[in-house]
Amino acid sequence: MASDSDTRYPVPSRALIEAIEDLLSLAGLFAVAFVAATILPAQSEAALVALLAVGDLSPVLLVIVATCGNVLGAVVNWLLGRWVEQYRHRRWFPVGEKALDRAMGWYRRWGRWSLLLSWAPIGGDALTVAAGVLREPLWSFLLLVTIAKAGRYIILAAITLGLL
Repeated sequence: MASDSDTRYPVPSRALIEAIEDLLSLAGLFAVAFVAATILPAQSEAALVALLAVGDLSPVLLVIVATCGNVLGAVVNWLLGRWVEQYRHRRWFPVGEKALDRAMGWYRRWGRWSLLLSWAPIGGDALTVAAGVLREPLWSFLLLVTIAKAGRYIILAAITLGLL
């Protein structure tokens, strides 16, 4: 005869547990990549390399998730630049005055093509804010930032997997 606890609380299958673990890994990667693209400190590259090293998930899926999170974080910067630039002198503004001025100078000189450097750890976030301040259209912003950020993750994945 089965006890009450056997019928009320079935043990989840190993496949279900692994699926939940995979989903949490992907959500964590997305969140770290999102935060890394904003002014908050985070290392999406370390998270991607760690998940690639474990080898449980598709490298293509990992690159796509990291890219989506990082691009969405860059869109937050673009929106900040677009709508709160008048507050750039405030202490809480997401990019320092000098960094924003430098990024705007690059942006004015090279135009939207400077967004191909949005992946860079120094100055990349400021470029995405500058693009908002200078009213870069969202479609071209998304295209160039996605190319830049996906390219970085693809190269990192290729190096991690020994393909480069």
